[in-house]
Amino acid sequence: MARDPVRRFGGIKALQRRLSGRSKVIEQNKDAIAAELVSMAMVNLTDIIEWDEKGNVTVKASAEITDEATRAIKRFKISNTRDGPVLEIELHDKVRVLQILAKAAGLLEPAMEMPNTPSVVGITMKGPEIIEVEIEEIKANEGE
Repeated sequence: MARDPVRRFGGIKALQRRLSGRSKVIEQNKDAIAAELVSMAMVNLTDIIEWDEKGNVTVKASAEITDEATRAIKRFKISNTRDGPVLEIELHDKVRVLQILAKAAGLLEPAMEMPNTPSVVGITMKGPEIIEVEIEEIKANEGE
């Protein structure tokens, strides 16, 4: 038999105490979290690498790469191939970061419904008109 999840965490008071501690940490660091997300969303690949008109790619010197750009890097990998070393740089998903920011700012929330508005909208469907035609009329029209 499965244990009650509330009891598994030490009862209601212990669970409330644990959750309130988390919310205090988040509440105290909201601005820092928002700033981090904004900086990740504003970084471009050109903040890390550059290329010339011939397509030669070079990584900027570490002194030229901002801290924000460094934090936006999700993964990098250096591989040795026959043609020489290959550098792969993957940034955090910019669209996902922007979605999180938009949701936090209330931009993705559905519009608040007015409490006195009806929740059901009547729809009247109208079908095609039925026309009765005698078979003899159709044959007569075909002969014309």
